[in-house]
Amino acid sequence: MARSLSGRLLLMTLLTVMVLEVVIFAPSVARFRLDHLDERLRMAHLASLAILATPEGMLDPSLEGELLARAGADSIVLRGGGARRLALSAPDQPTIEATFDLRDAATLTLIGDALRCLFATEARHVRVIGAPYPDGGDEIEITMNEAPLKAAIRAYGGRILLLSLGISVGTAALLYVLLQCLLVRPMGRIVRNMAAFRDNPEDATRVIRPSSSVTELAVAELALADMQHQMREALRQKARLAALGEAVAKISHDLRNMLATTQLMADRLESSADPAVSRIAPKLIHSLDRAVTLCQSTLRFGAAKEAPPEPRRVALTALAHEVCEGVFPDMDQPSAARFENRADKKMVITADPDHLYRILSNLMRNARQAIEASGRSGVVAMEARATAEGVEIDVVDDGPGLPAKAQENLFQAFRGGASKAGSGLGLAIAHELAAAQGGRLALVSSTTQGTRFRLTLPQ
Repeated sequence: MARSLSGRLLLMTLLTVMVLEVVIFAPSVARFRLDHLDERLRMAHLASLAILATPEGMLDPSLEGELLARAGADSIVLRGGGARRLALSAPDQPTIEATFDLRDAATLTLIGDALRCLFATEARHVRVIGAPYPDGGDEIEITMNEAPLKAAIRAYGGRILLLSLGISVGTAALLYVLLQCLLVRPMGRIVRNMAAFRDNPEDATRVIRPSSSVTELAVAELALADMQHQMREALRQKARLAALGEAVAKISHDLRNMLATTQLMADRLESSADPAVSRIAPKLIHSLDRAVTLCQSTLRFGAAKEAPPEPRRVALTALAHEVCEGVFPDMDQPSAARFENRADKKMVITADPDHLYRILSNLMRNARQAIEASGRSGVVAMEARATAEGVEIDVVDDGPGLPAKAQENLFQAFRGGASKAGSGLGLAIAHELAAAQGGRLALVSSTTQGTRFRLTLPQ
């Protein structure tokens, strides 16, 4: 509780009220002592009047003792005209330890005398001089035991302490309730809203709705709501940019592959015997190089959704031959990697031909690049079989296998690249295209002897 705002306010209120009560305690005790002594002086004055009213000022000793007890004094002396006259006196007079003159006593003097009386360890016998009534008249001097005064002051101090404590608790409780209603609860609502918005800023229902009646809190709620709206708008813009970036990256990836095939064909034009073709070929190759570089520079953008698939009957061998022409355009030339179609030549499946082309193209191109990067010759093969789930198409190579790091992030865009030059988009695109058709793409195995990917499509 001491760490919360309401708890600290409660403690501060209690301490503040108690400090204020302590500040006014000393003057209150001094006033109480002065009133008590004035009362003793008035009682002593009445007792002296009884003495003066008797013939020759003689009273029965028992009556004198009763008058002194009523006045709370040991002796009463009348002062006037520069003379002192003993009116009443107990038989045995103790030694006087202090004298207090109330006629012209300063406030600080009265406070000091009251505190010394309150905290004294033993009661003293004192002399008190003063006027019993403020309108003048004779002055009176009494001697008295300070013990009853000390007890009365302590009782008064206890009452003041209890009253101060009650006022402190009541004031603190009232302030606590008011602050809870006016400040703490509205602030708690703002904090809870901020936490909820942090967890899901895209949820429009978590934007705060200003409702506070306190001006400062209302301004804070309006500012928070405006900030949350701006943040949601910024997130929407970033999502759009990310989608656009992913779309451009995917297009650039596939376009780069197509341009690479065109580059290989253009390279063969340089050896043409036709002078016109030989003259144009370098410019064409240079333009293709620039296009490939531009495509590579766009691969840093984010992800985008593919167009919905349009399944239809597809001759798998014909599609594989089309893919082979793009990935292996130089099959009639000596090359480190070559393609083998091990699927049934008459197999027909149901799939989106464009999506299937891109899936097989990405898988085969990755396989060829892995074989060529290893510096050894190898085979990229396609196998296909019908199963109870549909059809399974395997792309197999006898390359060096995938690195462990690439396998950990295999189908994550920009993270699953097996080579430094790769972007990691190829497998991510293929995996997304397979899922869009209700199928799945999985890595079956990858060792130093080769890699096998399996595409499963429903039929």
